[in-house]
Amino acid sequence: MSRFVYLDHSATTPVDQRVIDAMMPFFAPDFGNPNSLHAWGRKARQAVDKARNQVAQLINADPAEIIFTGGGSEADNLAIKGVAFAKKDKGRHIITSAIEHHAVLDTCNWLAKEGFDITVLPVDEYGMIRPDELERAIRPDTILVSIHFANNEIGTIEPIEKIGNICRSHGVLFHSDAVQAAGHIPIDVKNLPVDLMTMAAHKMYGPKGVGALYIKKGVKVIPLIHGGGQERGLRSGTENTAGIVGFGEAAALAAERLAKGEMEKETRLRDKLIDGVLKNIPDVILTGHRLERLPFHASFCFRYIEGESMLLRLDALGIGASSGSACTSGSLEPSHVLLAIGLPHEVAHGSLRLTLGKDTSDEDIDYVLENLPKVVESLRAMSPYGKRG
Repeated sequence: MSRFVYLDHSATTPVDQRVIDAMMPFFAPDFGNPNSLHAWGRKARQAVDKARNQVAQLINADPAEIIFTGGGSEADNLAIKGVAFAKKDKGRHIITSAIEHHAVLDTCNWLAKEGFDITVLPVDEYGMIRPDELERAIRPDTILVSIHFANNEIGTIEPIEKIGNICRSHGVLFHSDAVQAAGHIPIDVKNLPVDLMTMAAHKMYGPKGVGALYIKKGVKVIPLIHGGGQERGLRSGTENTAGIVGFGEAAALAAERLAKGEMEKETRLRDKLIDGVLKNIPDVILTGHRLERLPFHASFCFRYIEGESMLLRLDALGIGASSGSACTSGSLEPSHVLLAIGLPHEVAHGSLRLTLGKDTSDEDIDYVLENLPKVVESLRAMSPYGKRG
């Protein structure tokens, strides 16, 4: 291998060394429980409070509106189940979309078994919600809409402001899973009509196993975990101090990158990659919206071959990629996201997701564009469905 190129940042990002450095003291010597009153506990509490401020500043929230969780999936569950049971006397109707992460869809499916009524909205060919369809789906008993900020598999950024304004006009709470977007595009919850929003540290160069839920002041949520009453009673359990500190540092560094306009570099490299693939490889489909797209995200479907075969060939060349969500990579079924945007099964099986990071270089993209066409051509030559010249 001439080089190693990691292009699977939507699955997880490497932990920034500055984040590791910030975390290390809270394994030892600053190992105290942040709920203890002695000096060790007070130092840990100060660190958790600082991290809460850092995460809040990333999205322009108040620190009291940030609840730390054990990851993005837990935060989604807390938002959706928490609102559902808090407002069940008002109504039991929840609206979501067909291309949400399974942390949202499976939670809604579980609630359906508990007597809630779930409406799953379709999306257009780019994975975009149609606001007029959302508005028509809202009923007097609708209590929550949950639509992600940006899709993890195809990179499309949803019209969050329009969705939120529709929800506000009907008095319906709006939750958005922003795991893929937070730290990568500017988000200001004071100017966005969002009531609850999910984030995860490991998508922005922080540690795995720690997430956060933004809950707008005044929104009532029933906790999932009961016990010691930590996190304002909404998430009991001794805080993961080191992980939370890492999340805070990662959020602060993400805010710096956004302020410096580093997303423009990722966008340029993303477009270079997309343009190169579409130009040099025939029978390929760009999935997701071309413009309303995460700055680091490129995704495709290649006709006549399977994504898993591409991944193995690319891995042998030192290129790390994925064929969709890392959370469902063991499934033999084609992605529910790709089927929802109208792709047939045989095309959806040929998916490839290439997601860039802050350290991705022009040389990395050149290496991919040099090798990916060869991989595709080789696999198509062996495929019974491939075109032969």
